Amino acid sequence: MSLNGKYVLGILLTFVLLAAVMLYVFPFIYFITGIKAFTPINFFYTRIALWTVLFLVFLYHFVIEKKSFLIWKEKKYSALFYIKAVIALYLICAFGGAFLNLMIQLLTQEGMSKKLVQISSVFKNNYLLIIFTCLTAGAVEELLMRGYIQPRVEKIYNNQYLGVFISAALFGILHSTYGTIGQVVIPFFIGAVFALFYKKYSNIKILIICHFMYDFVSMMIMNFMDIKHLSAF
Repeated sequence: MSLNGKYVLGILLTFVLLAAVMLYVFPFIYFITGIKAFTPINFFYTRIALWTVLFLVFLYHFVIEKKSFLIWKEKKYSALFYIKAVIALYLICAFGGAFLNLMIQLLTQEGMSKKLVQISSVFKNNYLLIIFTCLTAGAVEELLMRGYIQPRVEKIYNNQYLGVFISAALFGILHSTYGTIGQVVIPFFIGAVFALFYKKYSNIKILIICHFMYDFVSMMIMNFMDIKHLSAF
């Protein structure tokens, strides 16, 4: 099999594993634990499942591809650049996401995701779970979506914009399990912003930090704000 063929198989494997986790991990955990409820411990196991996906993709890369996991060599920057980049990315995603959410609300009168309502109750004052969840999202999603998938798509098709689009589209699709249009459109927007940054600056660590910060702030807002006001965010 050619290297591009191995890349295609790896991308398909990544998406299938992530989709399986998003769709079937809760029923599987309910079966294993015998607790058929949306509890902190069950949610914790779903994050372990995501780390398992990352491990399996790393294993595939090590055994089959036998190349560098990050095709694009990491560029080094100063601490000041890290700070400015994280703040800029956060503000773009926060204000851009808020604007898109407002437009979707005006056009569709869409209600709040029921899954987000459940999650808000699970995370209530559970700061360790919040931190672990944000760390999982930042590290696993960025390493897979931007670090693994994006450069491989670009290499396969020799088209940098296709890499940006596909990685962002997959990022949005994987959030569709939240059940609302906003939870697809906004992650697609954020995925596109992150993908463009990664294409230009080739530094996955900045994206992991920003992703963590974005989710952490959002979850802390959910933790302290009344549930009826969450749709504004």
